[in-house]
Amino acid sequence: MKRYLLIILIQLFFTAFSFSTEPFSFALFTDLHISVANSIPTHDLQNAVNEVNATHEIDFVVVSGDVSENGDCLSLSEAKNILDKLNVPYYITAGNHETKWSESGATDFGKIFGNDKFSFNHKGCEFIGFTSGPIIKMGDGHIAPQDIDWVKSELIKTGDKVPVFIITHYPLLTGDVDNWYEMTDIIRQFNVQAVLGGHYHRNVILNYDGIPGIVNRSTLRAKNPVGGFSIYSISDSIRVYEKIIDQNQRLWLTLPFENKIYESPNTSLRPSFEINKLNKNVREKWRLETRIGIYGMPAVEDNLVFYGDDFGYLNAINISNGKPIWKYKTGNRIISSPSVKNGKVVFGSTDGNIYCLISKTGELIWKFETAKAVMGNPLINNDTVFIGGSDDCFRAINLNNGSLFWKYCDIKGYVETKPLVAQNKVFFGAWDTYFYALNCSDGSLAWKWNEGNLGVHYSPAAVMPVYSDGKVFITAPDRFWTALNAETGKVIWRTNQHVVRETVGISEDGNTIFSRCMNDSVVGLDARTDYPKQIWKTNAGYGYDHNPSMLIERDGIIVFGTKNGLLHGINAKTGAVLWRYKIGNSIINTVNIISKNECILTTSDGVVARIKY
Repeated sequence: MKRYLLIILIQLFFTAFSFSTEPFSFALFTDLHISVANSIPTHDLQNAVNEVNATHEIDFVVVSGDVSENGDCLSLSEAKNILDKLNVPYYITAGNHETKWSESGATDFGKIFGNDKFSFNHKGCEFIGFTSGPIIKMGDGHIAPQDIDWVKSELIKTGDKVPVFIITHYPLLTGDVDNWYEMTDIIRQFNVQAVLGGHYHRNVILNYDGIPGIVNRSTLRAKNPVGGFSIYSISDSIRVYEKIIDQNQRLWLTLPFENKIYESPNTSLRPSFEINKLNKNVREKWRLETRIGIYGMPAVEDNLVFYGDDFGYLNAINISNGKPIWKYKTGNRIISSPSVKNGKVVFGSTDGNIYCLISKTGELIWKFETAKAVMGNPLINNDTVFIGGSDDCFRAINLNNGSLFWKYCDIKGYVETKPLVAQNKVFFGAWDTYFYALNCSDGSLAWKWNEGNLGVHYSPAAVMPVYSDGKVFITAPDRFWTALNAETGKVIWRTNQHVVRETVGISEDGNTIFSRCMNDSVVGLDARTDYPKQIWKTNAGYGYDHNPSMLIERDGIIVFGTKNGLLHGINAKTGAVLWRYKIGNSIINTVNIISKNECILTTSDGVVARIKY
């Protein structure tokens, strides 16, 4: 009898909970892809806004990312102008098109919309939104460690009884977000009703390790006459409707609105670190967990390691133990990889400045102001700093005093790569489809080349070019590997046989060039021939990968990392896999090899480590 009474009391409790929230409705927009070069997405968004304004039961709108096509200021501003016409409040977060392709280093979004995260309560329900796109580097979706900490703090403030809806662009799944499990481990401890988002451009119900995931249609019309959006109705149930413009809404999903109690996570879904048991000679001499995203290659001078971070700090740490020595604050996130020479460390910031600091103390020597973000990686050649920015300019700056030698300002996209100097020319790619060669003496254009105007997303812009025997070698998102005549820019050879993307490297003797294929393989070609002569090709077993981590060779060993935290050592002569070590599950940036068997690495998950192999 007592057992039956207990069951009745439990049922009454959940019934009371189900009806404790006043019913309400909201709309969800996602994958708007606004572009100043295409009016159709703009019309589709305007239609969605008009329909929401005509639907009086909608209390607010959430926008779950890919607001723009290219993350540019003009397109984001246009989206804001349209969204501001809503008669109800809207809450917005960014998608991968704002974070991967962004002239501002994904900082314009927060400036235009006020933030890229949100947290608010509506009629007893908490709504928490955050970004899950990769920052500038190509890779899986990624939630910055500081954003994971922020979500956790918001949930703790909310408590475990309040019903919560999580909004983010990417599905929290393997292959979509590299560190999805870090987020699901946190949110499963709270009364999370569902995770809402987009990215797939269609309506799908998914399972995020036991947590309901609702993927929503895009506002775009695609191949249909008109677009649409989603309407959520919250009462005793969660009802999700597809609203096509000028048509009646269609119910496609119903979920219970109830007190959520989740089981323990399924650890079999997690990435495995078993591979580390196979390579006992590979180990971490030290590891620094910063809990702040890092997107650039570390620099090293004497006993110091330098790296920039998502909070806008240039950090110096002790190379022997990873202990912090000093840090210098800039006005926004740092994506630029620092370069250091003769006691001076140089880097760019998305605050629009190029900085030069005393490497031992972090004191400012000079600061050079530009018109937009500086994500380019500086190259120090003698006493000249070569660096590109987002203001259509590439500059040569005096290392000693920060004065300008020259600038070339006929670029139509931002620069993120580290340039190459050879044959009295400086070489680099930009996100405008072109690869450039400028004369080092005065910055005049020697030549520029593109692969056939496939569009900006195919630009040879992320790869760090290499040089040998009168040729410059690059790879690009079009899957081609190209050798250009350094003097004229003419194509010597070009091949898509190996399906490469944005990685290239060169042997210390300059005789062999390397690249990673998008599935498993690493290739070595002869740098001296006038055709793509293969020397070796090996299956490195890393699976699908498109992370622009360059292949660095020293003392016969090539070292590189993948989008899912797997570090590799490859024999530069034969291509044989020497060892593999998993540092985490997020992007490993281009490594810095400091000795015959040691390197310093950084990851987008905020890890800095010294690896011995």
